[in-house]
Amino acid sequence: MSKILIIILLSVLNFPYVHTQDMAGIFVCKNGKIDFISDAPLELIKASNEKLSGVINLNDRSFSFTVPVRAFEGFNSSLQRVHFNEDYMETELYPNSTFKGRIIEEIDLRTPGKYQVRAKGKLNIHGVEIERIIRCDLDVKSDLIDAEASFTVFVADHNISIPSILNQKIATEVRVNVKLTMVPSER
Repeated sequence: MSKILIIILLSVLNFPYVHTQDMAGIFVCKNGKIDFISDAPLELIKASNEKLSGVINLNDRSFSFTVPVRAFEGFNSSLQRVHFNEDYMETELYPNSTFKGRIIEEIDLRTPGKYQVRAKGKLNIHGVEIERIIRCDLDVKSDLIDAEASFTVFVADHNISIPSILNQKIATEVRVNVKLTMVPSER
């Protein structure tokens, strides 16, 4: 049953089709954490989301991750969260943000160890897809892979408009932190 769910997840994420016999090289994440910090001159805004999900294929080092934008929590007020979803991220039109690509380094992710890698792919936020290279720290163990990354997103790059009246309260560059654990798909 879990293999069927993984195949459905792979197809929903537009991941290349994988036969069930190849599932041994597939690791999945169902509840990774992503948070962001907007540090503007007059206001610090923090929010987090524990619904990050995705897959990585150890055979070719390809990956696909998605996060439902509406699941971000925190903020300084409930009204701020409403504005985030309705006015800035427009979650009715763009419900998910995604990152799909491949790890650049030619390393065997089946070999336990700590690795610093570069993930190259298409980062899609607010319906705007931009090619990015994001540095990641991987801690590979025999039965799981822990991953951490931090990077900056420029809101203008993703056509997110900030009214001039709020430019001292909302940062034009937002810091994003990701922490997740991936396990073999057989689980």
